[in-house]
Amino acid sequence: MFEMIPPAFIFIAAAIVLPLLPKGTPRALFLLAVPLVAGHEILQLEQGSFGQVELLGYSLTLMRVDQLGLIFGLIFSFASFLSLLYAWHVKDTVQQVATLLYAGSAIGAVFAGDLITLFIYWEGTAIASVFLIWARGTEGAFATGMRYLVYQIGSGIILVAGMALHYRETGSLAFEAMTLGSIGTWAIFIAFGIKAAFPLVHSWLPDAYPAATPTGTVALSVFTTKLAIYALARGFPGTELLIYIGMVMVVWPLIFAAVENDLRRVLAYALNNQLGFMVIAIGIGTPLALNGVAAHAVAHILYKSLLFMSMGAVLYRVGSAKASDLGGLYRAMPVTAVLCIIGGLAMSTPLFGAYVSKAMIMSAAAKAYEPLVWGTLLFGAAGIFYVAGVRLPYLAFFGEDKGLRPKEAPWNMQAAMILTAVSCLALGVMPTLFQSFLPFEAPYDAYTLDHILTQLQLLAVSAAAFFIFLYVGLAKRPAPGIILDTDWLFRCAAFTGLTALANAIHAVWRTSSVIARRRLDLFLARIYRAHGPQGPLARTWPTGSMVMWIAVLLGVTLILSYTQSL
Repeated sequence: MFEMIPPAFIFIAAAIVLPLLPKGTPRALFLLAVPLVAGHEILQLEQGSFGQVELLGYSLTLMRVDQLGLIFGLIFSFASFLSLLYAWHVKDTVQQVATLLYAGSAIGAVFAGDLITLFIYWEGTAIASVFLIWARGTEGAFATGMRYLVYQIGSGIILVAGMALHYRETGSLAFEAMTLGSIGTWAIFIAFGIKAAFPLVHSWLPDAYPAATPTGTVALSVFTTKLAIYALARGFPGTELLIYIGMVMVVWPLIFAAVENDLRRVLAYALNNQLGFMVIAIGIGTPLALNGVAAHAVAHILYKSLLFMSMGAVLYRVGSAKASDLGGLYRAMPVTAVLCIIGGLAMSTPLFGAYVSKAMIMSAAAKAYEPLVWGTLLFGAAGIFYVAGVRLPYLAFFGEDKGLRPKEAPWNMQAAMILTAVSCLALGVMPTLFQSFLPFEAPYDAYTLDHILTQLQLLAVSAAAFFIFLYVGLAKRPAPGIILDTDWLFRCAAFTGLTALANAIHAVWRTSSVIARRRLDLFLARIYRAHGPQGPLARTWPTGSMVMWIAVLLGVTLILSYTQSL
């Protein structure tokens, strides 16, 4: 039956068919139809497990449908529609196919009922997404894509190792809640953490996302890290360690976002900060907290996509998304400027979806009697609004006028941004409908007076702090340069380690060569003493002596032959 077809197969089949279609409007319309058909398919799914197949003696469940998978599947389908609409003008078949396979792999993973199926789709997202980075066509993008691929494929290798160990320990490959108590579960946890940009393994995110094409970055911001959040929520809810990891994620990226010059890197660090909110909520593990995870994943995908779209439009028209190159763009790109401001407001302001989801997470933290965690979340909310909600729009569109007068963003980019902005608003003004899609029964009212006043005060203080700092000269426009992140440690350690290894190999080779040369010289010297001009085997013999000795040998031979014949 049609309703039994895994939605991921729709994207994969479309990716196979797409190159056969003529470029232009027919292909663009086909691309937009794919996520709509898949979204309709997801809405028709009934909860349960189906699509069981046998592979090499293992039983796989291609589709495990529950409310957690449904909400992630729906937002992934809708976000892929927005991404493809935003990229309507792109004629590159590689990017179009990669986007379809990327989205299809992510959707397939959220419905995976076993670890093998999860692994297959997990690696599918890694391989498909790297082409959106390489599509930039520069040497730097190729190098960045290779670094990105190392992290993503490394995550898959660790996942399959953990999966094998977990199967040996438990005899089960079901993708369900686990506890950290064995090497297998720890390996799976680490694999999820790499994709979720845990501290110390997060540098691939601000490294790779700004290196992709303007349209590719939008797709990247949707799937990879949110798939990891889903996997953590499915596999490790209530794991206390996640609370402390998430607290570092909330604070650490703000330091870099506050000084970064590349505004797309600012958004990448801001994305990492918001992942920290979700990781903390997964660690808390209550129904309200897990609802907050799902809700914030949806809201974050939308408002972060809107911000990346606005910066992508700037990059597309101006050729740069660096604060040092921008300023005064609101005169030439007013629609993009307004939509960027809406994206900043959507991350925390009442009447937007993220206000509801963040209130759920912060309330869950408060109810869990974690004042330090609640304070960290409060600080993170204020900080992210400062760097991405106020600072970023100001640096891109206002401030010192650089005389840039590009065209406004293309119609399709504007349409995608407007639809995304409306979606952010719809989630906030219809919170009851929004919460009806969440996985657990945990009614929550975000629009209480204390919540509204707390959030408005927080936003007012953040905005006021920026403009005060700007007035006194503490919020200067950043200068061009390179901000060193924790990846410097890995690169430095790798360089030092490889240099030390090369020196050690060179020393061993040199010592071995000296020893081998000495022994060879000694061997040749001995041969020379025996066979050289003065050696006994090289001396000349008189002819008469040679004849005599031959006669003697012949006589001895004849005597022996005669003796044997008797």
